[in-house]
Amino acid sequence: MAIDVDSLVERAAAGDARAVARLLSLVEDASPQAAEVAAALMPHTGRAQVVGITGSPGVGKSTITSAIVAAFRARGQRVGVLAIDPSSPFSGGALLGDRIRMQEHATDPDVFIRSMASRGHLGGLAWATPQALRVLDAAGCDVVLVETVGVGQSEIEVVAVADSVIVLLAPGMGDGIQAAKAGILEIGDLFVVNKADRDGAESTAREIRHMVGLGQRVDGGWQPPVLLTVASRSEGVDGVVEALDRHREWAVGSGAWLTRRHQRAADEIEAIALTRVRQRFERASGDNGLDGLADAVASGTLDPFAAADRLLGESRP
Repeated sequence: MAIDVDSLVERAAAGDARAVARLLSLVEDASPQAAEVAAALMPHTGRAQVVGITGSPGVGKSTITSAIVAAFRARGQRVGVLAIDPSSPFSGGALLGDRIRMQEHATDPDVFIRSMASRGHLGGLAWATPQALRVLDAAGCDVVLVETVGVGQSEIEVVAVADSVIVLLAPGMGDGIQAAKAGILEIGDLFVVNKADRDGAESTAREIRHMVGLGQRVDGGWQPPVLLTVASRSEGVDGVVEALDRHREWAVGSGAWLTRRHQRAADEIEAIALTRVRQRFERASGDNGLDGLADAVASGTLDPFAAADRLLGESRP
């Protein structure tokens, strides 16, 4: 059944939580009306600050996300949270662990929390994350927090969708070399050592400061601070929010803010285009369809480069 997208977007922009949830479901499920949704949302977007929160599993991402939400709400700002959960291997849905840990904000009409399933997508995010960010932006959120599944050596996609990235660490994670191997020194705008009441917190902070000091920042001019927090008691969280303010001020003044948003748009366009091309290939049939060409390559009658040329409708020079 076709949905009145314009009406839904207007209701979402007015703060209707049900309309926001419906729009998020449309983009997450790759509805045929997803393109119509994106077009209707555009006039309402561009204002929200997007903050990515990433780090290894178990460092307290959900706890600090909840504490940061409380800090922004104390300022009177409206906050959205996209908590990317691992997918259930049985239903494919999100395990919803993050919403369980953020119950203190459940009744606040100015906080919208959505758990999204990664659905096997690598990079720590869900495929629909950029579209979901646009929905929350249009819904009037001043700040949108994106909490990733958990960073690994290849799961650093959050930098492509966020204006500022918080990398969360905890005592006992190992030396700074391990952090460098995971790629997190390149993506962090702020480094936060959580669970700072544990032994080794100061040592971990010193190691990260040393490693950050050795690295060459692509942005230039911004030296990522290394802060300590005890998120379960909201200790040090105000300092994190103040550091986010400083990073935003620097990024806007230096042009890095617009550069990131430009790259974000380019990545989203490319992802949508590649998905459509892949779908077109999958629908193609006959000798020049993907299956037919795969048979030819497997049987040794065609090389894979020639097969790719045929699939694209191109001829070799």
